[in-house]
Amino acid sequence: MEDYEANLEENLKDLVERLKTKRYRPQPVRRVYIPKPKGGKRPLGIPTVEDKLVQMALKKILEAIFEVDFLDVSFGFRPNRNCHQALDALDKAVMTKPINYIVDMDIEKFFDTVDHEWLMRFLRMRIADPNILRLIGRFLRAGVMEEGRYSQIDKGTPQGGVLSPLLANIYLHFCLDLWFEKVVKKRNSGFCQLIRYADDFVVCFQKVADARAFGKDLRERLNKFGLRVSEEKSRIIPFGRYPYYSAREEDKRLATFDFLGFTHYSTETRRGYFKLGRKTSKAKFRQRIKELNQWLKDVRNQVELKQWWEVLRLKLIAHFRYYGISGNMPEMRAFYKRAIRLAFKWINRRSQKKSYNWAQFRRFLHFNPLPVPKIYHLTYTLSSRQ
Repeated sequence: MEDYEANLEENLKDLVERLKTKRYRPQPVRRVYIPKPKGGKRPLGIPTVEDKLVQMALKKILEAIFEVDFLDVSFGFRPNRNCHQALDALDKAVMTKPINYIVDMDIEKFFDTVDHEWLMRFLRMRIADPNILRLIGRFLRAGVMEEGRYSQIDKGTPQGGVLSPLLANIYLHFCLDLWFEKVVKKRNSGFCQLIRYADDFVVCFQKVADARAFGKDLRERLNKFGLRVSEEKSRIIPFGRYPYYSAREEDKRLATFDFLGFTHYSTETRRGYFKLGRKTSKAKFRQRIKELNQWLKDVRNQVELKQWWEVLRLKLIAHFRYYGISGNMPEMRAFYKRAIRLAFKWINRRSQKKSYNWAQFRRFLHFNPLPVPKIYHLTYTLSSRQ
């Protein structure tokens, strides 16, 4: 980026000229891998600086066209929409609607299996400009570089690209959102609601027959567009007010499900009424602690303590701003305590000589406090049926 900025005006002028004369060719993305919370690695594709600029311009054009078409069920990677709005929508559905079942399904390797032909067909439904379509097609076919070797790809849109989340939304808008609203809802006899964030979604149902029919039909629907349901991560579970009361009478517990980093479970208010509970999922908690531990280990001798201590403050604030949701205070306090102990551990491993005992470290904390857990998102919905 610094090299490109050094001669920015000429570089941009040359880029525009190549775009106008159709000589611009996207470069292969650089393939890197990041660990998944439940094991395995997730592939990312990192575009070049110039490709990012072009993708950002394309994203603005496509957003202006498709944003008016996207449905309210979609919350991911859209202007003025976020994870907490999706969680709030789920909370309101479970607490105020006659929800008795949750269909928790996962699309297997979605970003790696998007069918290019279908995606281009969806784009052509709203875009007539062949230059825009040609450019998007070139990005899709650019390929990847991994350990110095080039590989051509005929499907998928690499995670890590500026354009990929929007293309994913367009793909799922046509093959999932519209189908659910225009077909599934009309033939169901009970209430149902879809809540989707990118390729992560849950569906709420009133009747078990509708939930089972949806699970079967969804597999067929996704197969048509080159996608597959991950069977090991897909299930239908009783969940909601009436299943909770029935389970409580039988001294049983309802199953839980994970969505957007939170485990959703059935619990009750102080007066004994049903409510939807949320807490940081165990997989995400372990992942965040592991990442924090590795970062502290790596940074402790690279810069002075006062510099990385400020970065640690920002990391904790970021964690609390996302996970600071109603009912999740115990998990955030647990994360805070683990973070404090990890900081104490790695401060004392900067050299062979121990820097602080626990009393000294607590005094250091008193004068250099870290942010404490705080609830940033009040999402509990009071049910009118209580």
